[in-house]
Amino acid sequence: MIQYLPILILAFLGLAFTAFSLLSSQLLAPRKKPTAAKLAPYECGIVPSKEPPQRFPVRFYLVSMIFIIFDIEIVFLYPWAVVFHQIATFGLVEVIVFAAVVFVSFLYLISNGALTWGPSKVLQAGMPPRSSESTISRISGARRSPGQAA
Repeated sequence: MIQYLPILILAFLGLAFTAFSLLSSQLLAPRKKPTAAKLAPYECGIVPSKEPPQRFPVRFYLVSMIFIIFDIEIVFLYPWAVVFHQIATFGLVEVIVFAAVVFVSFLYLISNGALTWGPSKVLQAGMPPRSSESTISRISGARRSPGQAA
């Protein structure tokens, strides 16, 4: 039983800290409700003109999933690279399967619009189709001074 004493002491200290934290937050917390001014979003002293969105767009979570997927892939590839010669063909097949799964998940995220930022751009009606000639004429027309003829 003496071997479990450090574990019991640690568990007791953890429970005591939790109880102390909850009790002190109840005793020290302000008693009144915050005002509307304190609940309003604050951005560098500028009064907001519209309500903040209640939810993050799904695109935010998709980009974070891409980050996590590639972060995990890199974490697993470092040890694999260190022991590559020891695991030979089996290790190569396993990392190819792993990379294929990561690639499929990346394609899934792209198909759900993870890398699409903002609304799609629509060309205005009546504009000539984009080509190198139209771009050159548009740029050269913009560089003319007001007194030059076209």
